[in-house]
Amino acid sequence: MFQGFPAYSFGYQVADPLHGDYHSQHESRHGNNVVGQYSLQEPTGNVRTVNYVANTNGFQAQVQNTAG
Repeated sequence: MFQGFPAYSFGYQVADPLHGDYHSQHESRHGNNVVGQYSLQEPTGNVRTVNYVANTNGFQAQVQNTAG
């Protein structure tokens, strides 16, 4: 039986004006709790951001759209 304490943190960002590709993600885990955010710029210029939490209660996400 595994008895460890999983923990990590990562993030990345892409900004490619030539192809219009803008997106990012950041996430961290401490034990059974994962917290993160990802965002992307849609072709219309709007930015969609998703903040999320995953834990023993399941996965919950909040989506925010910002006019670009």
